[in-house]
Amino acid sequence: MCLRALLGRNSDGLRVDDFASGNGLTDHFSIAAAYNEVACTPVSAEPILSIATCVRMKQVLPRCEKMLKESCVDIFDAISCRATSLFCDSEFAQSVMASGKKPNDISQDCDSTLQYTICYPMAKYMAAYLGRPEIRVQLGVDPSIADPFPPNSVAVDSAFSVNLDEYRPTQHYVTALLERSVRALIYVGKNDWICNHVENEAWTRALEWTGHAEFSNEPLRTWNVSGVQAGMTRSTQELTFATIEGAGHTVPYDKPKESLEMVNRRLRGEPL
Repeated sequence: MCLRALLGRNSDGLRVDDFASGNGLTDHFSIAAAYNEVACTPVSAEPILSIATCVRMKQVLPRCEKMLKESCVDIFDAISCRATSLFCDSEFAQSVMASGKKPNDISQDCDSTLQYTICYPMAKYMAAYLGRPEIRVQLGVDPSIADPFPPNSVAVDSAFSVNLDEYRPTQHYVTALLERSVRALIYVGKNDWICNHVENEAWTRALEWTGHAEFSNEPLRTWNVSGVQAGMTRSTQELTFATIEGAGHTVPYDKPKESLEMVNRRLRGEPL
């Protein structure tokens, strides 16, 4: 939705030069294999699932990918795509959610309620702050709304799920922006499982656009902050992919120094 809005404004005369996407879920077709790889190999952290579970996931992967391609990619059939999502989620997501690890940072244990705080204890402090009367006034919250501020809105999440939002091929909007000379930064905390670096690297390398060959053939290299490796990056003039070591889904919270330097270099027009 945000990318589509950028496209519309760009065509209406508002100049858009650059955008960034952090730990996004952009191309759902590539996510099943990535979920298996991140949970079952040390590509991010140590494997978090049993050998039996990982073997089961590997065996189911071709079927899940076939169903995704036929029902959600080649054509978008809402009924079939929903059935596919239920099947694939049961095979690839439920084991991780029950593992005791944070799905948004598998290097850590989930030390709070998954549904309410998404395994981030600080979320309840954010909710308490945003729920203070004086803050609600400053934010312009309708006084008739008495409900407390939720760190994670089940209603909003359910609305996205009902619409099968995550299965929409939003990578095509990235292509359209790149073809209009809008630069893109795709960055990912390396320990995130739910929107992980394997999936994001896969779709950026597979993306169909005029700079595809140059970008996909560019090798990964390290990028550093204060002489210390901050992550890996692949970049051309238009498109940059970057990982952030030691970070999960909330990169600025997990690695504030590296995040600020990444943004500052971007604003200065410097490569990572």
